[in-house]
Amino acid sequence: MTLQPKTVSSTRTEMSEIMQPTDANFIGKVFGGSLLSLIDLCAYTTAARFCGEISVTASIDRVDFHEPIEVGEVVQLVGWVTYVGRTSMEVTIEVYAENIFRQTRRHTNTARVTMVALKDGRPTEVPRLVCETREDRVRFLEGRLQREIRSRQQEEQQRMFKQIREASEEELERLLNE
Repeated sequence: MTLQPKTVSSTRTEMSEIMQPTDANFIGKVFGGSLLSLIDLCAYTTAARFCGEISVTASIDRVDFHEPIEVGEVVQLVGWVTYVGRTSMEVTIEVYAENIFRQTRRHTNTARVTMVALKDGRPTEVPRLVCETREDRVRFLEGRLQREIRSRQQEEQQRMFKQIREASEEELERLLNE
């Protein structure tokens, strides 16, 4: 079966939820974990709609917290697929907080989540992504670059960890005192 390509605009997903006292952290702002849960749900919905399969989180590459969110504000999450590989999809989520009484809305967070499509518990191919606009093309290329950088960073990290594990006691002591 040949998968039909899909446009970036067709992947757009919007979700909203009011932040309640149970979402608060110790200083009365929305707990980052509550927000991460919503981001993950939005990424799942966006990815599953795009590929038509169960999709699981492979990584949350980055979440930028621009401003705190207050309990009582409405959080809107807007997600879309920005890059695809063979079985994986990068989903970008923008988070907005709205104070409905002041009628203000602000961009509070941006996240990039890598999802993998599964069929019968195994990774499965996803459709190609059609970039319609310049911004779509820029985001796609950024996603590809991010994937390449992440791969190189993981290799470098493993190499450095191995060096540390294999270091002599003297080398470890020297490194600790740098």
